[in-house]
Amino acid sequence: MAAVREALPEERYGRSRDRRADRKLKIIGSVLGVAFVGMIGWFGYDYVTGQDISAEVIKSRIASDSRAEAHLEVRKERDADGHCTLRALSEDGAEVGRADFRFEARTERIDEVVSLRTTSRATAVELVACTAGG
Repeated sequence: MAAVREALPEERYGRSRDRRADRKLKIIGSVLGVAFVGMIGWFGYDYVTGQDISAEVIKSRIASDSRAEAHLEVRKERDADGHCTLRALSEDGAEVGRADFRFEARTERIDEVVSLRTTSRATAVELVACTAGG
């Protein structure tokens, strides 16, 4: 019967000094991974805190075939001014109205019901964007 070998051939699966190189690569990869996650976190934080004006449509109501209303809540810095753009959409998704609303009040939060004129009956009102400044 043939003798069974208990040890692996030394040159076949690498040498022991490659373990140190593998450990260095794992450490470098871990450091780069942590730095990447930190960078993504920083960009997210900067994006959220860097916005001067943020707003949302709380609810909307179709007042008539030619008018839609939206309850708009705007959060901003006390001294910031700017405008928000809203659009009204028909049942098939086509835009039937668009309007800009300026906010110059020196408060941090503005709650206002705004009205949009439409070219035909709207089914929804959507916030397009808010921009600080003129």
